[in-house]
Amino acid sequence: MLSLTVESLDQEGRGVARREGKAVFIDGALPGETVTCSIYRSKPSYELATLGEVLRPSPFRVTPRCPYFERCGGCSLQHFDAGAQVAVKQRVLEDSLWHIGRVKPEQILPAIRGTEWGYRHRARLAARYVPNKGGSLVGFHERRSSYVADMASCEIMPPRISGLIRPLRDLVNTLSIRTRLPQIEAAVGDEADVLVLRVLEPPSEADAAPLRAFAESHGVHLYLQPHGPESAYPFHPPQSADLYYALPEFDLRIAFAPTDFTQVNHAMNRVLVRRALTLLDPQPGERVADLFCGVGNFTLAIARRGAAVVGIEGSGELVRRAAANAAANGLSGAAGFVERDLYRAGGGGLAGLGRFDRMLLDPPRDGAMELAKALAEDAPRRIVYISCNPATLARDAAVLVRTRGYALRAAGVVNMFPHTSHVESIALFEREI
Repeated sequence: MLSLTVESLDQEGRGVARREGKAVFIDGALPGETVTCSIYRSKPSYELATLGEVLRPSPFRVTPRCPYFERCGGCSLQHFDAGAQVAVKQRVLEDSLWHIGRVKPEQILPAIRGTEWGYRHRARLAARYVPNKGGSLVGFHERRSSYVADMASCEIMPPRISGLIRPLRDLVNTLSIRTRLPQIEAAVGDEADVLVLRVLEPPSEADAAPLRAFAESHGVHLYLQPHGPESAYPFHPPQSADLYYALPEFDLRIAFAPTDFTQVNHAMNRVLVRRALTLLDPQPGERVADLFCGVGNFTLAIARRGAAVVGIEGSGELVRRAAANAAANGLSGAAGFVERDLYRAGGGGLAGLGRFDRMLLDPPRDGAMELAKALAEDAPRRIVYISCNPATLARDAAVLVRTRGYALRAAGVVNMFPHTSHVESIALFEREI
């Protein structure tokens, strides 16, 4: 056993210590702690270690609420005070911007945070039939493992969905395809709950009765997904679920399909949209671009403010969903949608769309470097960038600041995933015309 002092947390929530010139990443250790640990993997520049004893605990160490925290991979920071989690995420953002992008925001925005429990309205659970553990397991993967955690509840999912884990295990046990059902995805709307069963072969006729009975007794919609996400279809009830979330401040109702990308934390999303619109400040008569627009989460809020907005998205299915949402909310005249490959080299995804006064970006983890590089002299004066990866945000910020004449006016974190190391953030870029 080694005795080390932990300096910081990495982007996976592991404590970082140093010895003999190497970084040592210690699962479960917190900044400021002195701990013992055992190395289980050694590389030339770093080592991975398991936590032994906490000799000097952090004042921010708390007792995890979830009884499965030690082995479940769904969370990594339940042992860390919730406020301290947010502070560390803010530091991760600032460090990434400086060490990767060599940029500093002029203003640090107050962190957006809210409830830390029952927030996860989307979850992808693994399912596995394990006879020597009594049958089927349903849950997140164990840490650093492909095994499914043996769990009966989840503190970060809404209680009514958490309460379905044990009944789902019992359901899967009864099915003829229990060894051919690797995943169950939960999608929670304001008025409907959907469970999507990934099935590698169709259920038998005998499976239909228990599946229907489960849906009816628990008040959920069961979908089956035989292939990719777009193949999911309603099994029982046979009609599509009325899945939506509301943005009351903008008088919007955003419909989505069970396998569409949406933010997992609806409460935080409402606050995020409010802040994004405050920073973007779209004005009536302006043209605004919403890149990676998905089902219209930001697009329709921008349109509500009176601007003409074009939502641009690489998925044709999401473009159609967003257009339907615009129509349902009476905004078809203000919001249009275009299917484009936004990762095309040279920023070709924006070709022919005209000039925009303002722009909002909400890219996946890979960021939007090609778009940043392609911005021309007539590029928008103001850009709001929503990021789920501080490293790619920092990389893209460097391009915007150093080669496109923007200033990084402000940046801050959004605690979209409490008790995990995931860092969601928002940044404002602006340049003089």
